[in-house]
Amino acid sequence: MTRPTTTGSPAAAAQAGSRGYRIGVDIGGTFTDLTLADEHGVVAIGKVLTTPDEPARAIGEVIGEVLARTSVPAADVEGVVHGTTLVTNAIIERKGAVTALLTTAGFRDVVEMGTERRYELYDLMIELPKPLVPRHLRLEVRERMLADGTVERALDEDEVAAIARELEARGVEALGIAFLHSYANPQHERAAAAVVAQAAPKLRVGLSSDVAPEIREYERASTTLANVYVQDRVARYLSDLEERIDGLGVTGSLFVMLSNGGIATVETAKRRPIGLLESGPAAGALAAAAIGGDQGHADLLSFDMGGTTAKLCMIEDGRPLISTGFEVDRVYRLKAGSGLPIKTPVVDMIEIGVGGGSIARIDALGLLKVGPDSAGSQPGPVCYGQGGVEPTVTDADLVLGYLNPGYFLGGAMMLDVEAAREAIRERIAEPLGVSVEQAAWGIHRAVNEDMANAARVHAVERGREPSLLPLYAFGGAGPVHAAGVARAADVRHVVAPTGAGVLSSAGFLTAPLTFDFVRSHAAKVADLDRATVDGIFAELEARGGELLVGSGVAPEDVVHERSAEMRYLGQGFEIRVPVPDADDDWPSSLLRAFEDAYLRLYGRQGPPVPVEVLNWRLVSSGPRPGLSLRLKPDAGVADRGAKGERPAYFGEWVDTPVYARYGLRPGDTAEGPAIVEERESTLIVPPDAAFTVADNLSLVVDLKPSLA
Repeated sequence: MTRPTTTGSPAAAAQAGSRGYRIGVDIGGTFTDLTLADEHGVVAIGKVLTTPDEPARAIGEVIGEVLARTSVPAADVEGVVHGTTLVTNAIIERKGAVTALLTTAGFRDVVEMGTERRYELYDLMIELPKPLVPRHLRLEVRERMLADGTVERALDEDEVAAIARELEARGVEALGIAFLHSYANPQHERAAAAVVAQAAPKLRVGLSSDVAPEIREYERASTTLANVYVQDRVARYLSDLEERIDGLGVTGSLFVMLSNGGIATVETAKRRPIGLLESGPAAGALAAAAIGGDQGHADLLSFDMGGTTAKLCMIEDGRPLISTGFEVDRVYRLKAGSGLPIKTPVVDMIEIGVGGGSIARIDALGLLKVGPDSAGSQPGPVCYGQGGVEPTVTDADLVLGYLNPGYFLGGAMMLDVEAAREAIRERIAEPLGVSVEQAAWGIHRAVNEDMANAARVHAVERGREPSLLPLYAFGGAGPVHAAGVARAADVRHVVAPTGAGVLSSAGFLTAPLTFDFVRSHAAKVADLDRATVDGIFAELEARGGELLVGSGVAPEDVVHERSAEMRYLGQGFEIRVPVPDADDDWPSSLLRAFEDAYLRLYGRQGPPVPVEVLNWRLVSSGPRPGLSLRLKPDAGVADRGAKGERPAYFGEWVDTPVYARYGLRPGDTAEGPAIVEERESTLIVPPDAAFTVADNLSLVVDLKPSLA
């Protein structure tokens, strides 16, 4: 179903900036980025170092700096959209509330046993993900609900009350309730929550039937615990952020980016913070999709490389692919099954632990390794001069001549080249017996190869050939490495949008208000009753419409998208399929939609067995803001014209022309090697490549076929 592009409600009008300005602000592991826009496009961008001890402080700093620089009155800012890694970090660092689990008798160890699959079959010392709740805080209660929603054994409410009082006395702060088959009938979970509220009112309670009402008890319980584990921390953070923004004089509403590519009100985010798990990376993919669509690229690879991680996302038909499952706190970053499963819609991407702050080292075998550990913003790379001693990717890029030590963040931050050289010499070059330049070149190329491998895997697993897709590069370090990644992945074209260094924050401003719903109702397609399916969706659509209208969206602007999770009978995993509109041929049309999706994904027809549906999903959303991501000419950018040349290393030192990004005009072109600088990022154009300035001021790098 096509989404409307016009706005018709007060909330949508505010999002589109029809009366003033909007701000998107993204907290990354190293930098906090900001985009300020009005109805005509991007007015200004900003970037400051992240303050990990107090993340909201960096947001206040960058908002204050940009508003002062542009002379925009704070009262004219009608909305702020924010993305954060707070949820992910709280789970990884185990900094959430003291949490307990209440579950059906006999099932307390489900969150420890998991799926009983080994993510590394032959590893005798395999390390499994640790649940958020230790066994002594996983308690059982007598009750039993059957898979069809009928009650086999009534809930023992006296037992629930006794457990609640005991947990409160032991200092437990949060309680996740996950009973067997509560997705089919939430009666027992809701009754238990009412009992806990009476017996132990200080306990924060989360229900699996509210957080993840779908089949598979391990994933449902894991998601419920993660949500209630971080809920208090997220609520306090968002309240603090609202106060800081109010203190700046900003009267507009605060919205929060969700992992699925939509935005939500603060109240929604506080109720279900697990939806914020991948909010920042999702925004970058949205921005790449929007800019790619303007340039006629409905299909592309989005490549976001910041200070801590790099993210790759497949864009198809102008939209990022969405997954309904995610893992957090993996024991091994690239090993599926080694983390805690979370059932929430997320933009489907692959993330690897290489960024500008990733640390390079020599391992026990004498081999060069880069990441996943990062210097972050404190102390940061050695060249930052803030106490870092381990050489990083940024240090290597500086030594290679790619970064201008006097123009980092537009000259606001000076980089120490000699300190970076000394760190690489001592810790990398001398142990390997090579020059400092060769060591830095090795760090740079190792990172490129890691990301290219990830790009190939991500594309091929989704049935696409990466060499046929353009690579849209952004993030502070993305344009520096994009051409190297593209060559290693056989990609021929790289696009670096304007404001690439802060593009994720711009992506926040393209997202609509969105709510996701799911209902488990398993049945073979041949046995489906259309009235039952329509009843499920009617209930979900009523909830979605009510929430959106309550958030200020006009009823006529509400859009619902239906989908089903389907599989061949006997398979262990399902794929998401759009549910076709009602017609005389239904459910045969649903079956054909599944078979087409299966063929596109796997390149072959499925087995001659029945097809079944497990879950029905609905996405309810408001209008998408009609924002241009083009940087306006008066956006406060001072650098103009050519900037001379400097030596840069491409296997050997080469005198390389340097261009000021905003001194270039549409149609300008130049052969590589070249360096194009802007305040927030730098584009590297290697030898045997060329770049052209597109009409929207994006830089398009064409790699020569002989070297691609």
